[in-house]
Amino acid sequence: MKPRYDHPFFQEAWREFDGLMAAEYNGHPLIEFMDTYIYGFWGEGHTWPFNNNPFPDSTTATRTWMDMFEVQLAHWTKTPLATNTQPDFSRVGNSDLLDWTIRSHNWIRRDSIFIQPEQIEVLSNRPPWTAAVCEVGMSDEWLQTLLRDNDGLLQTENIIAHVMDVGANYWSLWIWHGINADNFMRYYRQYPQGIDRIARQIGYRLRPSFIWVYEKDKRKGIIVGVANNGIAGVPGVLRLTLQTQEGKTLVSGCLDPGYPTPHKIREAQMILPLGQDWKGVTLKAELEVKGQLYPVPWACQQHLNLDGSLTLRTMPDIDQ
Repeated sequence: MKPRYDHPFFQEAWREFDGLMAAEYNGHPLIEFMDTYIYGFWGEGHTWPFNNNPFPDSTTATRTWMDMFEVQLAHWTKTPLATNTQPDFSRVGNSDLLDWTIRSHNWIRRDSIFIQPEQIEVLSNRPPWTAAVCEVGMSDEWLQTLLRDNDGLLQTENIIAHVMDVGANYWSLWIWHGINADNFMRYYRQYPQGIDRIARQIGYRLRPSFIWVYEKDKRKGIIVGVANNGIAGVPGVLRLTLQTQEGKTLVSGCLDPGYPTPHKIREAQMILPLGQDWKGVTLKAELEVKGQLYPVPWACQQHLNLDGSLTLRTMPDIDQ
């Protein structure tokens, strides 16, 4: 039996609980995101197979969850919120909550990617700045749990392909009815290819693919073409900064939210101060999410500095 979430006593206790959680973990470096409170079993947004809900009407249900989300927005000012993409089976306003989550530049998540075409559509066509978290069960290496299709292909390899197809930023690793790190490692030792493939591409993988140098009005400028070899957009805003070797900022600016998108180039023009040479300058990338900056090491083969930045230098003469 579900509680009356709109009851004043429940709301008072819940507000205190969420406030205490946020006071401890909002902006915590080990917390990537906070789950959005949502109706139903395990917070999955439904009470299937029961088609009713404890609210007097759908309007009250929708208003209750939207009001609770506004409280979370006020509490979680530094950490993204992640809302389940569950369709509104129980008629409690899931669609409204999901829409406001995306519009407020927060994130979305999904429990099982192999069902619900509606959710796959939302995940695949979300704005590029919206991160997606996918939870899908896999098998361990014991034969009785190695599920295969009619062609003998492992179900887990199919799941990995699905997670990559929707461009996930995170994949939740767990074993059907056997959540244990040893079970995961047993599978990986026998079938490493799929997991290695998604590990190299999940989320975003950024590198300065093109760097052009020019001079205008006695000032040197740099145009950077940033490439994304991952499967997802940038879950926030990418900030680029040119610095001296001593760490002094010369110029800094941001790309559009979510860019560069997968397998595309996004260019940025950066004009250096008068008299400043470009050689020896470092190019640093940071991810800005809810006003917080996180270092982004460049995913390139060139040697990087300890902070993940790249020192700009001349290329060998290849015209000979």
